[in-house]
Amino acid sequence: MNEIFLAALIFVESSGRDLARGDRNKALGCLQIHCGVITDVNMHYGTSYKLSDRRSRKKSKEICMMYLDMWAPDEDFYTLARIWHGGPRGHKKPETKAYAKAVLEYMEKHDI
Repeated sequence: MNEIFLAALIFVESSGRDLARGDRNKALGCLQIHCGVITDVNMHYGTSYKLSDRRSRKKSKEICMMYLDMWAPDEDFYTLARIWHGGPRGHKKPETKAYAKAVLEYMEKHDI
Protein backbone atom coordinates (compact mmCIF):
# COMPACT_ATOMS: atom_id res chain seq x y z
CA MET A 1 0.00 0.00 0.00
CA ASN A 2 1.29 3.40 -0.97
CA GLU A 3 2.03 5.90 1.85
CA ILE A 4 0.76 8.80 -0.26
CA PHE A 5 -2.51 6.93 -0.82
CA LEU A 6 -2.87 6.50 2.95
CA ALA A 7 -2.01 10.18 3.45
CA ALA A 8 -4.70 11.09 0.93
CA LEU A 9 -7.29 8.95 2.74
CA ILE A 10 -6.30 10.57 6.05
CA PHE A 11 -6.56 14.06 4.58
CA VAL A 12 -9.97 13.43 3.01
CA GLU A 13 -11.32 11.57 6.05
CA SER A 14 -10.18 13.82 8.88
CA SER A 15 -7.91 16.60 7.62
CA GLY A 16 -5.18 14.74 9.49
CA ARG A 17 -6.81 14.80 12.92
CA ASP A 18 -6.06 11.62 14.88
CA LEU A 19 -9.02 12.06 17.22
CA ALA A 20 -11.60 13.09 14.64
CA ARG A 21 -15.15 11.82 15.10
CA GLY A 22 -17.65 11.46 12.31
CA ASP A 23 -20.77 9.75 11.08
CA ARG A 24 -22.71 10.65 14.24
CA ASN A 25 -19.78 9.54 16.41
CA LYS A 26 -19.74 6.05 14.88
CA ALA A 27 -16.41 6.65 13.11
CA LEU A 28 -13.23 7.60 14.92
CA GLY A 29 -9.65 8.52 14.20
CA CYS A 30 -7.63 9.85 11.31
CA LEU A 31 -9.16 7.25 8.97
CA GLN A 32 -12.67 7.44 10.45
CA ILE A 33 -12.84 3.72 11.19
CA HIS A 34 -16.16 2.10 12.08
CA CYS A 35 -16.55 -0.82 14.50
CA GLY A 36 -17.40 -3.18 11.63
CA VAL A 37 -14.01 -2.62 10.02
CA ILE A 38 -12.26 -3.69 13.21
CA THR A 39 -14.54 -6.72 13.50
CA ASP A 40 -13.88 -7.74 9.88
CA VAL A 41 -10.11 -7.37 10.21
CA ASN A 42 -9.94 -9.25 13.50
CA MET A 43 -12.09 -12.10 12.21
CA HIS A 44 -10.22 -12.40 8.91
CA TYR A 45 -6.67 -12.06 10.20
CA GLY A 46 -7.02 -13.36 13.76
CA THR A 47 -5.81 -10.04 15.12
CA SER A 48 -7.02 -8.39 18.31
CA TYR A 49 -7.42 -4.72 17.46
CA LYS A 50 -9.60 -2.77 19.88
CA LEU A 51 -11.93 0.12 19.18
CA SER A 52 -9.52 2.37 21.07
CA ASP A 53 -6.83 1.54 18.48
CA ARG A 54 -8.62 3.88 16.09
CA ARG A 55 -6.97 6.74 18.02
CA SER A 56 -3.54 5.53 16.95
CA ARG A 57 -2.47 6.67 13.49
CA LYS A 58 -0.09 3.73 13.18
CA LYS A 59 -2.73 1.15 14.10
CA SER A 60 -5.38 2.90 12.00
CA LYS A 61 -3.12 2.63 8.96
CA GLU A 62 -2.48 -1.06 9.69
CA ILE A 63 -6.22 -1.72 10.00
CA CYS A 64 -6.94 0.17 6.78
CA MET A 65 -4.29 -1.71 4.81
CA MET A 66 -5.51 -5.09 6.05
CA TYR A 67 -9.14 -4.22 5.34
CA LEU A 68 -8.41 -3.11 1.80
CA ASP A 69 -6.16 -6.09 1.18
CA MET A 70 -8.94 -8.35 2.41
CA TRP A 71 -11.64 -6.89 0.15
CA ALA A 72 -9.66 -5.70 -2.87
CA PRO A 73 -6.07 -6.99 -2.96
CA ASP A 74 -5.32 -6.08 -6.58
CA GLU A 75 -7.35 -2.94 -7.20
CA ASP A 76 -6.31 0.54 -8.26
CA PHE A 77 -6.36 3.52 -5.90
CA TYR A 78 -9.71 4.80 -7.22
CA THR A 79 -11.42 1.50 -6.44
CA LEU A 80 -9.65 1.15 -3.10
CA ALA A 81 -10.81 4.62 -2.06
CA ARG A 82 -14.40 3.78 -3.00
CA ILE A 83 -14.25 0.57 -0.97
CA TRP A 84 -12.73 2.36 2.02
CA HIS A 85 -15.50 4.93 1.90
CA GLY A 86 -18.40 2.63 1.12
CA GLY A 87 -17.50 -0.82 2.43
CA PRO A 88 -16.80 -4.06 0.57
CA ARG A 89 -19.19 -3.11 -2.24
CA GLY A 90 -18.34 0.59 -2.14
CA HIS A 91 -16.87 0.47 -5.63
CA LYS A 92 -20.42 -0.15 -6.90
CA LYS A 93 -22.04 2.73 -5.01
CA PRO A 94 -22.41 5.99 -6.96
CA GLU A 95 -22.08 8.05 -3.78
CA THR A 96 -18.44 6.97 -3.36
CA LYS A 97 -17.26 8.50 -6.64
CA ALA A 98 -16.77 12.05 -5.31
CA TYR A 99 -14.81 10.73 -2.33
CA ALA A 100 -12.49 8.71 -4.58
CA LYS A 101 -12.04 11.72 -6.84
CA ALA A 102 -10.98 13.83 -3.85
CA VAL A 103 -8.45 11.15 -2.83
CA LEU A 104 -6.94 11.03 -6.33
CA GLU A 105 -6.83 14.82 -6.54
CA TYR A 106 -4.85 14.92 -3.29
CA MET A 107 -2.44 12.36 -4.73
CA GLU A 108 -2.06 14.33 -7.98
CA LYS A 109 -1.45 17.53 -6.04
CA HIS A 110 1.40 15.73 -4.28
CA ASP A 111 2.84 14.41 -7.56
CA ILE A 112 1.83 10.77 -7.28
